[in-house]
Amino acid sequence: MRLFAAILIATLSLFYFLPFAIAFNRRRANTGAIFALNLFLGWSLIGWVVALVWALKEESVI
Repeated sequence: MRLFAAILIATLSLFYFLPFAIAFNRRRANTGAIFALNLFLGWSLIGWVVALVWALKEESVI
């Protein structure tokens, strides 16, 4: 039972920080801001979706 709980917590944690992982992997300039948004507002579905969209959005160079 403890192993199942540990695997469940690890899986949910990885899913929770998915926007940060995507931003880090894509080498986004705002990776720190995406991490902060995900950490503090990711518990709400809206904050998590905003962080995910921000991580997936293409960067435009002006």
